[in-house]
Amino acid sequence: MKEFDFSNAEIHADEFDHHNERDPHQQASALSDIILGGQDGLVNVLGVILGVAAATADTYVIMVAGLAATFAESVSMAAVAYTSTLADADYYESEREREYRHIQEVPNLETEEIRAIYRAKGFDGTLLERIVHTITSDPDVWVAVMMSEELQLQPVDRRTALRSAIIVGIAAIVGSLIPLVPFLIGSVTTGIYVSLILSAIVLFVVGAIKARMTVGHAGKSGLEMALIGTVSALVGYAVGVVLKIPNNP
Repeated sequence: MKEFDFSNAEIHADEFDHHNERDPHQQASALSDIILGGQDGLVNVLGVILGVAAATADTYVIMVAGLAATFAESVSMAAVAYTSTLADADYYESEREREYRHIQEVPNLETEEIRAIYRAKGFDGTLLERIVHTITSDPDVWVAVMMSEELQLQPVDRRTALRSAIIVGIAAIVGSLIPLVPFLIGSVTTGIYVSLILSAIVLFVVGAIKARMTVGHAGKSGLEMALIGTVSALVGYAVGVVLKIPNNP
């Protein structure tokens, strides 16, 4: 294995933090928030309005129910995004404090964990010992490496909580309005079919995009999301059929 000279190397905790600030790929994170909010908003509101449409066949009632669900859903989703981001930040900080305690209370054990991590990466001998010595010489670097390599945790910027909440909330509103539009331009019966088809198409596209962002086959992921969303919405329709308001004699 090629030897590297660590004698003049300096590693600082802020270098880890700077790397982690750029690493999460903010654009990808924003797109993920858009997909999350839009998908949930669309599926939930589609189920509500199909159920109401089956029960009442009244466009006004359908729109009122749909809009009420739209804004209630958007506020709820935004709140969840905000609180979950803060919870992740709190969890990271608690684990970070725990690691600081560990390197003070059981430094030999923590040193061996660093050694095991880099041995698993293929380092050994003198080079491995240089790496271990360099990392464990600075408590901040030591903890940063343990957080990233052992716990697989990355710092969470609390300032992103509000941004994430806003993105998710707006996406939920936009997604929720998609199944409502057909009821504005046609009869209730037409609106049901068009809303269901339009929503399925949108969900397919969202699923395909989601697969390209992560892993998996775009077509398969899109089809799965479209089917799950459609079946979920049809449950709402079935409830509406069962509880359908009878016509006056």
